[in-house]
Amino acid sequence: MSIITKEIEQAIKQLVIENKQPSVALIKARLTTSLPIPVIIKALQAWQKNAKVPHIEKQQRVLTAEQRIEQLEQQVLALSTRLARLEAER
Repeated sequence: MSIITKEIEQAIKQLVIENKQPSVALIKARLTTSLPIPVIIKALQAWQKNAKVPHIEKQQRVLTAEQRIEQLEQQVLALSTRLARLEAER
């Protein structure tokens, strides 16, 4: 079980113990990890249907086109430098 899944489950359980109806806003307020609203909605809906939170993993950050280009340029520079060094050693 992922840390995020455990954290959502714990938030829901705490709300139930406090006799509060779990809602997206209440769950989000109790999380230490920032999650997109659709993820919390999905978890809450699953819990309401099955009394179980689905396995949720944190997605890697999506890079912008500029960030990807910058990374690729750095890789090309590193590879070009390495290739030049290898050719000079021959």
